[in-house]
Amino acid sequence: MLTIESIQQVLEPLFPGLMGVRIVELSPERVVAELVVRPDLCTTGGILHGGAYMAFADTLGGVGTMLNMPEGRRTTTTDSSTKFIRAAPVGTTVIGECVALHRGRTTMVWQTLIRSAEGKLCAVVTQTQLVLDA
Repeated sequence: MLTIESIQQVLEPLFPGLMGVRIVELSPERVVAELVVRPDLCTTGGILHGGAYMAFADTLGGVGTMLNMPEGRRTTTTDSSTKFIRAAPVGTTVIGECVALHRGRTTMVWQTLIRSAEGKLCAVVTQTQLVLDA
């Protein structure tokens, strides 16, 4: 069984680990994580880069898919759509809540709401994950 600790251990040496993604809740229907907005994740003006929002959400959708796949399978993102709502300034923390919209045998669709620590919506990301043979 996958746990927060085992998932975090997988993410640590990878890009999500470099970003500082920290999983805080985990279930087959929902993944929640935090990300501290550091200067190296920002664009000009000291706000979280759009690509960082997308990579954060993509990580959560991938983790959610991993929790629902049969052993011996792997996943990849086939499409992703991001709506940017509000800036997240350097020094703040964003929270991503990723929920399953569809959990099929070969595809899964996830939607991630990224909010400030105060609960203000910063971005909405919807993505499709393809489940593949390993």
